[in-house]
Amino acid sequence: MAGDFPGLEDAMRRTLEIAERCNVELELGNILLPRYPVPDGRDAFDYLVELCEKGLLKRYGKSTPELQERLRFELKTIKEMGFADYFLIVWDFVNFAKRSSIQVGPGRGSAAGSLAAYCLEITDVDPIRYELLFERFLNPGRKSLPDADIDFSVAGRERVINYVAEKYGRDRVAQIITFGTMMARAAVRDAGRVLEVPYGTVDKVAKLIPEGPKVYLDECLKPGQELKQAYDAD
Repeated sequence: MAGDFPGLEDAMRRTLEIAERCNVELELGNILLPRYPVPDGRDAFDYLVELCEKGLLKRYGKSTPELQERLRFELKTIKEMGFADYFLIVWDFVNFAKRSSIQVGPGRGSAAGSLAAYCLEITDVDPIRYELLFERFLNPGRKSLPDADIDFSVAGRERVINYVAEKYGRDRVAQIITFGTMMARAAVRDAGRVLEVPYGTVDKVAKLIPEGPKVYLDECLKPGQELKQAYDAD
């Protein structure tokens, strides 16, 4: 092989050294979350507890046994599931938005049931007053990623995204897209409604289409299919 790369003998001798350095262990099967840069190198969970306790007093004016019991339960669950950094990251960019006069939604989805999120001002819906369940957001008996739905104004949304990208690295931040789909029957009914076709006609056509997620209209229009027969007969 050395004859194929004249003048690079030194580099050839180092191939084994490079191979030995390529020794990376991937943590497969685990949920790998980013780390929040906690000030002064403090423990993320300890910092979260401090922020929640301060937020509790700010929200309610005083602490009560009921509030303390609920907050302790939530924090214990968060610690056991390893999601302290997640809460801090969400708190950080929501806090940035509010500091920057970017409108933030009061809370949507199961995250509104978290007292910790309320104390961190991630949400503005009081879960105690409205008797909302934390377990809808994080269930100790079922480990799954938390999903806090945060709404920002259209005018400020890009600024929040850029803030997160700049803080954690653009190569580590990605946006998620959702594609909505319709099954064949639903598509026909929707098209009929938009085209103002009488409901009875649309319903009759829709019922000629088999039910199921893997039913396609072009398949239904092939010879021998009920829809094709009705189409040809009309």
